[in-house]
Amino acid sequence: MTPTDAQRLLDNAECIAPAETVQAAVTQLADEITDRLAGEFPLVLPVMGGAIVFAGQLLPQLAFPLEFDYLHVTRYRGATRGGEMEWRVLPGKRVTGRSVLVLDDILDEGETLAAIRDKLIEMGASRVWTAVLTDKANGLAKPIRADFVGLSVPDRYVFGCGMDAYGMWRNLPAIYALKAEAHLEYED
Repeated sequence: MTPTDAQRLLDNAECIAPAETVQAAVTQLADEITDRLAGEFPLVLPVMGGAIVFAGQLLPQLAFPLEFDYLHVTRYRGATRGGEMEWRVLPGKRVTGRSVLVLDDILDEGETLAAIRDKLIEMGASRVWTAVLTDKANGLAKPIRADFVGLSVPDRYVFGCGMDAYGMWRNLPAIYALKAEAHLEYED
């Protein structure tokens, strides 16, 4: 995708959550997480690369001590449909006996987040909490429900705030949805 194609994609997308709405949701999540986990001293693990923007906005608002690391698992690899699970990086910090808070950008089908939870429990985590910036209202029976959800988004391909469209636009402060015709135009 060229820079011109990327700009056209954004120009033809629909803003479904302006930056102010996203920031308010992150602040609300920080309050909920602080209320629930303040005494836990959790290990916080954002899922790279999508959760980096969300984590960067959320972490300064968590008003309790925590440890930070990350993990990287993907099913998308720049595509708009998930494929086989690829574990790229497991947490470097010890998980055994820990309360772990996993941060992710979107709960779509739930397969990735459920696999992460299962892997962390297999690694010895005593409790795995999950927080997502967005939960896609797609009507699917998901194998996991997030403990903390910022925003519900429609059953469309969304991007911005860490979520990408064809590898682009993770850096947007608002959340956008692709139009069906733009989505089909860039599919392989």
